[in-house]
Order: sequence, then C-alpha cells, then structure tokens
Amino acid sequence: MGDCPTSSIRSVATERRIGTERSKTRVLLLDAAERLMLEEGYAAVTSRRVAAEAGVTPALVHYYFRTMDDLFLAVYRRRAQQGFERQEQALASRQPLWALWEFSRDPRGTALSMEFVALANHRPVIRAEIAASAQLVRDRELRAFADVLSGYGIDAERLPPVVVAMFMSSVSRFLVIEAETLGLHTGHAETVAFVEELLRRFEGEREPGT
Repeated sequence: MGDCPTSSIRSVATERRIGTERSKTRVLLLDAAERLMLEEGYAAVTSRRVAAEAGVTPALVHYYFRTMDDLFLAVYRRRAQQGFERQEQALASRQPLWALWEFSRDPRGTALSMEFVALANHRPVIRAEIAASAQLVRDRELRAFADVLSGYGIDAERLPPVVVAMFMSSVSRFLVIEAETLGLHTGHAETVAFVEELLRRFEGEREPGT
C-alpha cells in the first residue's frame, strides 16, 4: 500500500522535537492536549493547561515541544496515524464498504478533526499539514474504492468510485457533526437507512465485528 501518509509529509512542517518520542511523559502530554481539544476546544490548549492536565511542570511541555505548533502537529500526526491504520484494516476486511462506513462515523475522530480544521484557519503550518495528509489519504482511499467496486462488478463510469467515497465520508461526518455539535437529528435515521440499504446491495448484511 506504500508509505504511511504521516511519514510522507514530514517536509511540509517538520516537528522540532527534543524529548524522546516514545517517552511516557511525551505520551501524557499528547493525551492531555488531545483531551483538552475535545473537551474545551483548541483555544484551551496552552502550555500551562497541558502541563496541569498531564500532572507535570510547564517546562516539560517545552522540553518535548519547543512551540505549541510542534505540540499540535504531534497530536495531529498521532491521530492521523491511528486513523490510517484503522482505514487499512477496514479496506482489508471481508466487507470493506461496511467497515469504512462505520469507521467514518466515529464521533470522537470527527470532533477532533473539526478542532484541527478550526485551528488551521489561524496556523498556516497546521493547514499545510492537514491538506497534505488528507490528500494522500484520499488518494489511497479512492484507489481502494476502485478496486472494491470493480471486484463487485460495478461499472466505474456509471458509479464512479470517487463519488461513492465522497458520498460515504461526507454524509457520515456531516451526520456526526449535526448530532454531536448541534443536537440535530432530523432526517438522520432515514439517511442512514438509505446508505445502509445501498451497502447491503453491494456486500449483503453487515457481518458481526465489521
């Protein structure tokens, strides 16, 4: 499947890390920053708040990450790597379309993505990182969709893989955003039922564990 997207785009915005990458303290700081982003938004992520959340001194934040951009990039890259691995597992499963549909409906991943998109409006280095990573992931996903649909005997001209991929990912994330952020559920059940009926036509009923 090629190189991992997060390792392929290091030249876009190099993380100036000082501390050991796999140290327990560094992991604690990343966990704390991510937790703050999810619970209070990216604006709450300061060196003092992250240190307090992780139970360490503020100086340790700057020992591992010279700037807040470095910290944000590390949080993003870790989450992107996890998402990439889950996507790989979904594509390799017996029912890749079902698995990708469930993967894209993860509310935690969508919420964090929204925070990073908002952050990217103010930090060019974050915007460049997200754009490069997203493009690589989408390219890989489109190639995989083309293989999957071709294997089901579906005419790519009548049902372009790019349309299927964009439809599934966009609809699923939009539903999560409305439900989790706005508490809006009108039309959700009908939309989910429509998409899942299409999936049944391609892959049959969803198997346990998909």
